[in-house]
Amino acid sequence: MKINRRRLLHLAAGAAALPVLPRIARAQAYPARLVRIIVGFGAGSGADIVARLMGQWLSERLGQQFIIENRPGAGSSIAAEAVVGAPADGYTLLLATSANATGATFYDNLSFNFIRDITPVAGINRIPFVVVVNPSFPPKTIPELIAYAKTNPEKLNMASAGNGTLSHTSGELLNMMAGIKMLHVPYRGGTPAISDLLGRQIQVYFSALPEPVEYIKTGRLRALAVTTATRASALPEIPSLGEFVPGYETSAWQGIGVPRNTPAQIVDKLNREINAVLVDPGFQSRLAEFGSTAIAGSPTDFGKLVADDTAKWEKVIRAANIRAQ
Repeated sequence: MKINRRRLLHLAAGAAALPVLPRIARAQAYPARLVRIIVGFGAGSGADIVARLMGQWLSERLGQQFIIENRPGAGSSIAAEAVVGAPADGYTLLLATSANATGATFYDNLSFNFIRDITPVAGINRIPFVVVVNPSFPPKTIPELIAYAKTNPEKLNMASAGNGTLSHTSGELLNMMAGIKMLHVPYRGGTPAISDLLGRQIQVYFSALPEPVEYIKTGRLRALAVTTATRASALPEIPSLGEFVPGYETSAWQGIGVPRNTPAQIVDKLNREINAVLVDPGFQSRLAEFGSTAIAGSPTDFGKLVADDTAKWEKVIRAANIRAQ
């Protein structure tokens, strides 16, 4: 039987499309079963709470259970490694955080490249940091703090929640931009750092805003500035650090990532659903309880945030010679 050229081309095109159809069908049916969100911090942490909030809302919207699996350690690198090695089918998600951006340089023996191996899906929120001191400490403003540090080099103790954490790198960024040298004192988390700040064993701490906010409001700690580009709604009377050091900005962020090569249809569907959650007033009010704000946007928007932050902290970590201990 002779087949004309037009018919032959039509059959060839149809045959070439066949392998794609099952993938499209699967993407359209997504999610068809339970989805895991891997969190690189322990139960009850800020990241864990945000992941559970998002998981609950996505479960309700998509009709499948989104569960949280905590894999703490190495600044969320253990969690990221687990997601990198998971099937690229949309059923294993990563709660990506700013710790992954700093960890990309801080941990020099990672088995993966965060930028290359994790596909960005959507941002969730930003969390301001705040520069806090004990009220007995003489400087009452950022310019006074900088002047004090310049006249007392390496005598101003700067606490952090741990070596290489964002509270550490945020202070080192100010060292670089203001030409000062605060002496880094690492702690095992924010709670003991605040305890020693209250006890006047240390002078300054760059803290995630939710941790010291009650101490600030009751006058037991003094806030000199927030670290975001603009003032924070939770402390509107406190200036931003960038008002005194132009260009200074740092904040923690959280979002969702998936393994590289996850189908674009699944990435786009997750992005749409997450963005729908982020504009809900109920969800926004829950975020506000933690002093954070939603950051809705496209996968490209979130990818740019991750890439820009990773590049910024690489420069700071290398310039300050910050190493894992």
